[in-house]
Amino acid sequence: MRTNLCIPGASMTRRSFLKASAALFYLAWQKTAHAGPVVRRPALSDYPFRLGVASGDPDHHSVVLWTRLAPRPLEGGGMPQEPVEVRWEVASDESFRHMVRKGTVVADPAWAHSAHVEVTGLKPDRWYWYRFIVGLDASPVGRTRTAPAPTHEPRLLRFAFASCQHYEQGLYTAYEHMVRENLDFIIHLGDYIYEDGVSRNAIRQHDGPEVFTLGQYRNRYALYKSDPALQAAHAAAPWIVTWDDHEVDNNYAGMIPEGRSAAILPFAERRAHAYKAYFEHMPLRPSARPNGPWLPLHRRLSFGRLLQLFVLDTRQYRTDQPCGDGRKAPCPEVLDPRATLLGSAQRQWLMTALEQSRARWNALAQQIMMARVDREPGPGEAYSMDQWPGYEFERRTLLNHIARLSRMNTVVLTGDIHSHWANELPASEDTDATCAAVEFVGSSISSGGDGTPRPSYLDGLRAENPFVKFHNAQRGYVTCEVSPQEWRTHFRVLDFVTKPGSRCSTAASFVVLRGQPRLHPA
Repeated sequence: MRTNLCIPGASMTRRSFLKASAALFYLAWQKTAHAGPVVRRPALSDYPFRLGVASGDPDHHSVVLWTRLAPRPLEGGGMPQEPVEVRWEVASDESFRHMVRKGTVVADPAWAHSAHVEVTGLKPDRWYWYRFIVGLDASPVGRTRTAPAPTHEPRLLRFAFASCQHYEQGLYTAYEHMVRENLDFIIHLGDYIYEDGVSRNAIRQHDGPEVFTLGQYRNRYALYKSDPALQAAHAAAPWIVTWDDHEVDNNYAGMIPEGRSAAILPFAERRAHAYKAYFEHMPLRPSARPNGPWLPLHRRLSFGRLLQLFVLDTRQYRTDQPCGDGRKAPCPEVLDPRATLLGSAQRQWLMTALEQSRARWNALAQQIMMARVDREPGPGEAYSMDQWPGYEFERRTLLNHIARLSRMNTVVLTGDIHSHWANELPASEDTDATCAAVEFVGSSISSGGDGTPRPSYLDGLRAENPFVKFHNAQRGYVTCEVSPQEWRTHFRVLDFVTKPGSRCSTAASFVVLRGQPRLHPA
């Protein structure tokens, strides 16, 4: 729990100090590339592609390809401290008989020998296969897909979204099932890694104590990305990623850590280490390369005239959680117009882009639940101060803005809370208020361990919150099928994640009709 949050003077002084620390660290951050000759045939101790391959952020003529050279992944990578040339190839067939693009990229030790290749000149709405080559070693083959052309309206898009994959708390069986669904792309909504240390009696264990330094974050990503099911999911389709809190520190807000972090390492420095390691391990475009503790992550992706996807960042720019964080009754701070999850620039960008969108559907890919869910049975109230209800002024501003638009076609995609939800989002708290949008919240891949289809609090939750149309606390993911006239969502669940072999089933499905932001059971 943070200290001095209710003392205005102490809070402002602390924030000023943290901002000053961030500025100083930014000036000291080393951004220059590694100097020295590029090695084309390095002497390596083992196979260099042990972390697999990935692609991401597709548009209608390009896609990002990713890999990281790491023959000893959990030992800092095990690469020589010199830049290495990596060849890449893209083909229109899996056997690479019909090569369409090829080139080289330098894997720099300053960036953990990661490679981010923007492949351009591709045809829209096509599957492609890709691989990397270093010396005599070839990577596994990955499959990727470009987005439809801007003027084209596809008949159907199929994608999945997932989040929260604590390595110690469960296996990644969900990804084994996801790769069989023939998806156009996959969205990850955050908590790709967890920063905490080793837990006793875990299903499998972290590589060491809580992570703070760049080397520790790199090793933690290497541990997670060594999982075969996760590698297979990355290789199956392009990913679109954003982060939540555990990529840095639980429940951090902007430049404010949760607790003891600043006593071990200045938080601006820790955040910079975490952001750099995130970029090094994600299929992000080179334009997202971080500068110190800042990384430009929010962006828009277009899938023809069918879908505009707005990828949001609710951690980097947010103000501190109100009311002392946790699950609380509302205090005056929740209606403070200065409180923000998005920051003013991202909020204005989003609202303007929603106004300008002419797509059939708009989707917000973001981290935390937007529905104002009361978790206190009876006359009392309790809301999560870390979620959108803790920033109620901004939540109402955004929903009212969406409601005023003539195109009622906005869908919110959410992760974070290790459970499935289907929510309607009224523009205000009036019982007859216009429904501005709908929200689908996906459960965790593994975080929380084995879940339950019907938690004990379900009846009380539904009684307090009639806009909640479905809730389930099993592990799993969500698939979506988007066509011009309807959006169909399936909540996929696993029986268990604490041992291998779980079946995957559909707990519930919902349909949203274009222009009618209401949930209909399918």
